[in-house]
Amino acid sequence: MIRASVIDADTGDILGAIDAGLVVLVCAEPEDTPDDCAFFARKIAAMRLFEDDAGKMNRSVLDVGGKVLAVSQFTLAADWRRGNRPGFSRAADPEAAERLYGLFCDNLADQGVEVATGRFRTAMHVELVNDGPVTIWMDSKKPN
Repeated sequence: MIRASVIDADTGDILGAIDAGLVVLVCAEPEDTPDDCAFFARKIAAMRLFEDDAGKMNRSVLDVGGKVLAVSQFTLAADWRRGNRPGFSRAADPEAAERLYGLFCDNLADQGVEVATGRFRTAMHVELVNDGPVTIWMDSKKPN
């Protein structure tokens, strides 16, 4: 059963799909570094988000044999405070963002996680069955 997929909005082609695992929306900002990519990949691979037999969140995506669908999402950097049209100047330029997105996906695969992706700079539809109440915002600029 496909639980999450990313589909090319123009062609309808499935670009990436997973059965069980995590959907990770990735947004690169100008200050982000390769070290940030490695850090997030390690955290996402090891973060205990899946229930164990007792119903506690004690299993990682690796523990459950899950996959990650990583989708580039520059709109997460939206500045929406002024006016009614969001601005995206807080997002990294496309070349840097594509490099960081690819590096993040490579780092995640290096952690042993199978990674499916969308296509950078492509209008996509993301479909998912959200099997649980967990959504986590991870930002490299926030203090620990």
